[in-house]
Amino acid sequence: MAIASGLPPRLGSLTFHGPLSEARAGRIVARLAAVSPSTVLDIGCGWGELLLRVLESVPGSTGVGLDINAEDLARGRDLAKGRGLAGRVEFTEESALGTARGPVDVVLCLGAGQALCDPEQPYDPGVVLHELRRLVRPGGRVVLGEGFWDRVPTGEELAAMWPGAHAGDHLQLGPLVDLAVEAGFRPAWIESASREEWEEFESGYRHDTELWLATNPDHPLAAETRERVDRQRSSWADGYRNILGVTYLTLVPVTRT
Repeated sequence: MAIASGLPPRLGSLTFHGPLSEARAGRIVARLAAVSPSTVLDIGCGWGELLLRVLESVPGSTGVGLDINAEDLARGRDLAKGRGLAGRVEFTEESALGTARGPVDVVLCLGAGQALCDPEQPYDPGVVLHELRRLVRPGGRVVLGEGFWDRVPTGEELAAMWPGAHAGDHLQLGPLVDLAVEAGFRPAWIESASREEWEEFESGYRHDTELWLATNPDHPLAAETRERVDRQRSSWADGYRNILGVTYLTLVPVTRT
């Protein structure tokens, strides 16, 4: 990914901004397309790759992607234009907190639950799930990508993760799915990122920047960039690798009478 400014590149080697393989994405899209959604909302969409694939699979459907990162949104618009979808998708730079963009037929929220939570309060997946339930129409679908502990980490393992990491940052899978049920969903499909998907994501996340560092060791931004990338890599390789999971829950709202 060429960077005309000479700055370190960002995320150019990633197709999806998360541990999601082509094969799994294809299966998720096929399940969503089977219900023929007319409208799709992507919360914290980034560049909206999964959103675009759903729209490609359902002729005539339209979508909205919400994010606060202008660079990612611009990438999404370019992708949409190149795939003939510019007239069917809107990439909007706005907060999703309390959004009035729903209800829609399909809601995507992949690793972006924090966008639905009050930033002044501790992260609460229960709040996320209730917001998603509010945003989806009867008969629709929600796909939630959410972190969970494969096992509760030790104090030593937590210390090697991100700054301030603690056991309460995530639930284990069972309690997380229970929260989805409590929020008014039935879990139609429960799947988790594989070790290979994690490794593809973690390596791809840093790949372009690592290449840049190897060829620009004396750049004015090299020291800061190297420190950041080394810290990110260490938090995975020495910390949450094989402990933190990501589940993709395909959720169906329970019809209320």
